[in-house]
Amino acid sequence: MTLPAAFYERDTVTVAKDLLGCLLVHREEVTTAGRIVEVEAYLRGDPAAHSYRGTTKRNRVMFGPAGHAYVYRIYGLHTCVNVVTGTEGAGEAVLVRALEPVVGLDLMQARRGTDDPLSLASGPGKLTQALGITMDLNGTSLRDGPLQVRSPANPPELQPENIVQTTRVGITKAADLPLRFYLKGSRYVSRR
Repeated sequence: MTLPAAFYERDTVTVAKDLLGCLLVHREEVTTAGRIVEVEAYLRGDPAAHSYRGTTKRNRVMFGPAGHAYVYRIYGLHTCVNVVTGTEGAGEAVLVRALEPVVGLDLMQARRGTDDPLSLASGPGKLTQALGITMDLNGTSLRDGPLQVRSPANPPELQPENIVQTTRVGITKAADLPLRFYLKGSRYVSRR
């Protein structure tokens, strides 16, 4: 079941934690999906957020309604996918950093050129490549578009002690903020 709009319209840190265990699903000719095991929150006023300096052509999706995909290219090579959160105009989002592959493994392996399940989607660029997420999906609804976030059929019991909170990866601004969350014990996270 896809998540309701109200799920995304909450506090971004809360949404980030609650995305853990959900499924990121790309519905195309062959569906691919993974369980979200690692995320990072980017907030209003956060110097590391793309929205920090205001609305631009590149980041305008971040300022739109919650529950949409903000997809962008980094270093001109890799695509990253974020979940827009909070109130419209806030410019907040959650970066999906890593997935545990669960559906369409053969296609993911072909796209990534590896059959190692631990490296298929253990990073933001890896997971978008594995799921076939492209810039064409920027701005699409995560509730009824081809890219969806779904609650798991049998949600794991995510007690606070099973969620690790730490600093974000690969940034230089606001690098000390503990806005990265991952499932404790997951072998699929990008790094510990």
